[in-house]
Amino acid sequence: MTVKIYHNPRCSKSRQTLALLKDHGIEPKIIEYLKTPPTKIELIRILSMLGIGARSLMRKKEAEYKTEGLDDTGLDDAALIAAMITHPILIERPIVVSETKAVIGRPPENALDIL
Repeated sequence: MTVKIYHNPRCSKSRQTLALLKDHGIEPKIIEYLKTPPTKIELIRILSMLGIGARSLMRKKEAEYKTEGLDDTGLDDAALIAAMITHPILIERPIVVSETKAVIGRPPENALDIL
């Protein structure tokens, strides 16, 4: 099984989720999404696998959320996805993805749902 983790090494939850996967014998492909943001197609696929809308994947306390006017409820998913691609800090982390499932590792134990 191929597993990817959209990871931020500075985030404790992201580090805990990565450690949990490794403790269960999974060596995921690590994508440091701040350096290598997901493409529009990848983000749409992840949202579909998570079964959520774009706003639900956004970190609303980040400065960019306010400065970019993303709290405007009139914005559609396409606009929010474009903002996450431009400002990947807005993407909730970590996200663990297999071929058929995706979960947000908050709490880190959510990643066990991939197994």
